[in-house]
Amino acid sequence: MKERAFVLAAGFLLDLFLGDPHTFPHPVRWMGTFIGKREKALRKRYPKTKEGELAAGVNLAADVLFATGFAVFSVRVIAGAVHKKLRLVLDTFMCYQMLAAKSLLTESMKVYEELVHGSLESGRKAVSMIVGRDTWSLSKEGVIRAAVETVAENTSDGVIAPMFYMALGGVPLMYVYKAVNTMDSMVGYRNETYEYIGKCGAKLDDLMNLVPSRIGALLMIICSRPLGFDAESAWKVFWRDRHNHKSPNSAQTEAACAGALGVRLAGDAWYFGVLHKKPFIGDDKRPVEAEDIKRANRLMLGAAGVMVSLCTLGLLGLEGKTGIRRLLWRKH
Repeated sequence: MKERAFVLAAGFLLDLFLGDPHTFPHPVRWMGTFIGKREKALRKRYPKTKEGELAAGVNLAADVLFATGFAVFSVRVIAGAVHKKLRLVLDTFMCYQMLAAKSLLTESMKVYEELVHGSLESGRKAVSMIVGRDTWSLSKEGVIRAAVETVAENTSDGVIAPMFYMALGGVPLMYVYKAVNTMDSMVGYRNETYEYIGKCGAKLDDLMNLVPSRIGALLMIICSRPLGFDAESAWKVFWRDRHNHKSPNSAQTEAACAGALGVRLAGDAWYFGVLHKKPFIGDDKRPVEAEDIKRANRLMLGAAGVMVSLCTLGLLGLEGKTGIRRLLWRKH
């Protein structure tokens, strides 16, 4: 437990200082490549029917889980066989690569910079790099909302959930979570192409995010007052609007963020040229402004800091209890 606590704390600090250099190989890209190739292969193997594509989706999820678990397990065993400290260094580096706090901050602030110092068109281009929706028709307010929503939602997916699974099961479980999350982002769409083949991956992602998304929302609420935001509104909007999304998890942190900032998020959005009707999240107390991107990032970093502290202290506490049990066992 002590080793896991060190890995998580050190990985988080590395993420804050280094982020994700675009030129550096990243495991998520490898996961994406594997998922894409398996999807193509399974589409050829299974019949193009509802039942066939559902079966292909189950096969895809099983392949992704096995391949990720086996790869991480193998690399760690090899490193441990060379030297125990090498495995510790490897675990720290692998943990760092699964956290996205600095990346979220960097990419969303590019949107801020373009809106403040550039143009609406450059702002649309910047936000298109971090959202899945169509951005060509977004107004300035639409671009800001998209950036704030991305920071809020990915506070759970990219920061809180990886930490949760790292604390729960170490680097292997952290990577399995991220593989499931990546699979959902690639095939978990409710459209003609992915409705059935992506269903298993989407449901698995919903299940794995059920607890972390709610933890993330609660941590945002807890951090609201110390950071100068409206904690009462954060709680009220969270409780009222946390299910205003087709996903059982996506609106959790979005609702807490919207309430804390006193703005209205979500609403209708275009995806692949199709308009999707979506309910609003939050109260329209004031128009959104570019500064809300900075505010959302402060909430994200605050929640991340509290989460890593709780996980680290919790793991160290469990280590202490285990040590006491071992000591008592020897005495008897």
